[in-house]
Amino acid sequence: MCFRSKIGESDTVSPVVESRYQMAQKLKKQKRKAMQQHQSNLERETSASEVAPNTLNRDLLALSTIYYRVLLCAITDFFAKYQDTRFYRILFCTTQPAHLVLLIAVVTTVTLVSPYQSSDDGASSSGSSPLTNLVYLTAFMMHFGAQMWMTFVSGLTLYFAVPRHTFGEVQRVLFPKYFGMNSILSAITLYIFVSLHPSNTWDTCIALQVGSMVTCFLLELIIRLYLTPPLLRLMSAKNAIETAAGVGLEIGKHDPGVLIQCPHYVKIHQAFRKIHMTVAIGNMLTMACTLIHAHYLASKICML
Repeated sequence: MCFRSKIGESDTVSPVVESRYQMAQKLKKQKRKAMQQHQSNLERETSASEVAPNTLNRDLLALSTIYYRVLLCAITDFFAKYQDTRFYRILFCTTQPAHLVLLIAVVTTVTLVSPYQSSDDGASSSGSSPLTNLVYLTAFMMHFGAQMWMTFVSGLTLYFAVPRHTFGEVQRVLFPKYFGMNSILSAITLYIFVSLHPSNTWDTCIALQVGSMVTCFLLELIIRLYLTPPLLRLMSAKNAIETAAGVGLEIGKHDPGVLIQCPHYVKIHQAFRKIHMTVAIGNMLTMACTLIHAHYLASKICML
């Protein structure tokens, strides 16, 4: 703008104006060079992406991953068709099915541990089949391993490594599966153990094992049915408010920022923390019950 006016008015150009003009020309050249470099990088990436499918087609791991994803998408689409039905809403959006599941679990557990006269008074774990032992040990090991990994490895590592909202999204997906899978594994372990140890053969040690396994199973089931759904709803509501306020990207800490002055957010956060603390305490109690049974199994191992 002022370059042309000043140059037109006088044949002499001041050193300051000339210096600025040279700097602007230099910046334009650097910008043009950077754009050309960026364009060449895009062309190389495009050509590499055209060759990649042929390479992936010969990769067994890539093929298995693709087919597994296709299978998961098909299952997801299959269940998505029934999410708008009345049966689905009654089953998953109300508390009545949770009451029914818990009632069935309690009745089944009481039936298993109630005193009865076995047809074989000498029944014990020594009479179990190798297949039964395999199922029992596999269920227990998966249960114990999932507890250790979720509590001490996955949870702590992600909390101190990724933004808080990213950590929350991961936990939102894992929580229902974690407690659901653990309750099923606890039920399998309890059923096999009680089947191989009739109540008329119990001593103090066996009674302690059965009590800890029953406690573990019912706690995990209650957490899955009654605590996980409201926890996830509060998490979603809290994250939505934090995203709108521009917070939630901190790592390894909770910094609400300006939301500390919002009564609605504070109320949601307090409710979330209360349920989350209850879930954490329940999870630690189930781990204690699992460790009791792990100590029992360790005392029964005979090393050659």
